[in-house]
Amino acid sequence: MRALKTVILSAAVALGLGGSALASEGVKLPTQSWGHSGVFGTIDKASAQRGFQIYKEVCSACHSMKLVPIRTLTGIGFKDDELKALAATYEVQAGPNDNGEMFMRPGIPADRFPSPFANDNAARASNNGALPPDLSLVAKARVGGEDYLYAFLTGFEDSAPEGVNLMPGMNYNKYFPGHQVGMPNILQPDGVQYADGTKATVEQQAKDIATFLTFVAEPKLDERKQMGVKVILFLIVLAGLMYATKRQMWAKLH
Repeated sequence: MRALKTVILSAAVALGLGGSALASEGVKLPTQSWGHSGVFGTIDKASAQRGFQIYKEVCSACHSMKLVPIRTLTGIGFKDDELKALAATYEVQAGPNDNGEMFMRPGIPADRFPSPFANDNAARASNNGALPPDLSLVAKARVGGEDYLYAFLTGFEDSAPEGVNLMPGMNYNKYFPGHQVGMPNILQPDGVQYADGTKATVEQQAKDIATFLTFVAEPKLDERKQMGVKVILFLIVLAGLMYATKRQMWAKLH
């Protein structure tokens, strides 16, 4: 029975930071104020850039973003030369060459972010059997979206409440379904030194990484909202013109 529970919990971790079907079961998520919320909201590029810094320095040791091209970062203000320099820090597999062999080469902005592990089995072997979820779409895949990500990242407790027995290798998180998760608390006060001088509190780090993951999950979010506003304005103008035309036509008949 104990082994079965371990397998179930490992599977839950493998499915993501928190199973989407269970994310809100018995757990009330606190809501946050996001700059990209609402019809006119836009991604906070400075926050998203800080979030990428956290991903690169902390999260990328375990989590991949294999669906995200490096050039996607142009959407949060990275310049072409910055992207080329960043991409070159990665090695990606290419080929085959003239001899039919695969080889490694420096990355280019068109490449996707490489995984920290060679394959899923290697990832599980390094994480007590659990597969760290890919973060490419996690902000859209989890119930609560960025609110859930923020809550999860700030929901770790140093010890479990009285009466709760943590299984070996598990950590207590008050917002995770079942409250036991294999992932440790990765955010610490001043755990990163932000390039823009922002104070790196745990709450600030959680908000920044949640903003960044929201962006990578939907890089065209701002453009989509802008197009939606344009369409609404067009329809309002069109409705006004149609009403004016109707009034003019009926006035002649009278």
